[in-house]
Amino acid sequence: MNEKALILLSSVEHDLSAIDQIYQELGEPEISPESEYRDLVFVAFQLHHLYNAFENIFLNVAAALENSIEDTERWRAQLLERMLLDVLPLRPKLIDNQAYIALDELRRFRHLFRHAYRTRLDAERLHLVLRKALNLKRIYQAQIETFLSFVRTLD
Repeated sequence: MNEKALILLSSVEHDLSAIDQIYQELGEPEISPESEYRDLVFVAFQLHHLYNAFENIFLNVAAALENSIEDTERWRAQLLERMLLDVLPLRPKLIDNQAYIALDELRRFRHLFRHAYRTRLDAERLHLVLRKALNLKRIYQAQIETFLSFVRTLD
């Protein structure tokens, strides 16, 4: 395996460990309009970190196996969209449509959480994002492992 692939493999495995830890800390909380606000903030914080960890994987994949992202206005959305693409022989797709939908919801929520500091969290909206994140939990590992199998074959 070449040096670039080895570094990519190691960094993705490191981020997968962080994702696993975030999911463990998050658990499967019940979110409702009656939830304590501090519980909403805890869930939102974990979801924010969850997307950041996935995005770090995507950034490392793009840096190791692709060129740069040109559209600086919407680079996060473009990065996520690229992970859907099968661009062999450079790389296979990293995620499928179901994972993309969940991750895109997390991406949009991350933006809101970081930038709408004057807005109170909406329990119903947070519940929707949480549900997508928990659905993602069931499918992301197999998809990323398939991608890592490809990385392990790189010379």
